[in-house]
Amino acid sequence: MTSTPGAGLGATIRAWRDRLPPSAAGLPVSRTRRAAGLRREELAELAGVSVDYVVRLEQGRATTPSAPVVAALARALRLSPAERDHLYRLARLAPPADGAIPGHLTPGVHRVLSRLGDAAAAVFAADWELIWWNRGWAALLGDPSASPPRLRNFARDRFPVDAGPARLARWPVTERDPGATDAAVVSDLRRATGRFPRDPRLAGLIRELRAGNRRFAELWATGAVAAHREDHKTIRHPAVGPVTVDCDVLTEGEAELKIVIMTAVPGSADETRLRLAALAGPPAAPAGRGGVHPPARGTRSP
Repeated sequence: MTSTPGAGLGATIRAWRDRLPPSAAGLPVSRTRRAAGLRREELAELAGVSVDYVVRLEQGRATTPSAPVVAALARALRLSPAERDHLYRLARLAPPADGAIPGHLTPGVHRVLSRLGDAAAAVFAADWELIWWNRGWAALLGDPSASPPRLRNFARDRFPVDAGPARLARWPVTERDPGATDAAVVSDLRRATGRFPRDPRLAGLIRELRAGNRRFAELWATGAVAAHREDHKTIRHPAVGPVTVDCDVLTEGEAELKIVIMTAVPGSADETRLRLAALAGPPAAPAGRGGVHPPARGTRSP
């Protein structure tokens, strides 16, 4: 087995050490200093390991540092969460699981979403709680702002525990393969529990759905783990008629935000109806037409 040159554990540690200015690590900088990054001695001191061990790591003579050593190196090197996780994997260790599910939409992602034109778009947290939607989404599916934030959850709508109305789609939505959609959502939630095992909102949702929805409990018992990536839906819109769309799910960054985008085939009657719905705007929707909606901690289809 071969590996990409310079991509191993030792070479990566060396590259990160070389790029970190001493000032960024809180170390004094001398005018006579020639090294732009950290010296091995400095990294060793910051991480609480021996200089000899740093040398052996960088030379590839030590390849399986312990989890506490990797954590100390990550802190000393000021690594981002993605870089930290990469360091763990290079050391053949599982990255540490994060705590709470993030619900923050970055300005960059918001700018990208604002340029989607006629597409209906929404953003869900890792537990499928709705945190943002655009005007096209509200126009196509109905404005979700009338529902309490906690109930704006795709999984909760998909697997209801009571006889209440759907909260995310105000009119009927059907899929090409409803069973596959059910399984995809449940397996995606199980994946989220591995990523955020200590999140109380996610744990509470899983408990509630397992206890209150037989279909969810059956699918959960299979133990499947996967991501929900795409679907094919028809929305029975009350003003423009049935609109068939492709539903694509993109995952954004370490936060595992799910960006859901619904589009119609170019030049089709569905595209015309989708545009008409967007032009008409959300029926009877006085608020929540778009923008970032703060997540609450806590349709059978969106």
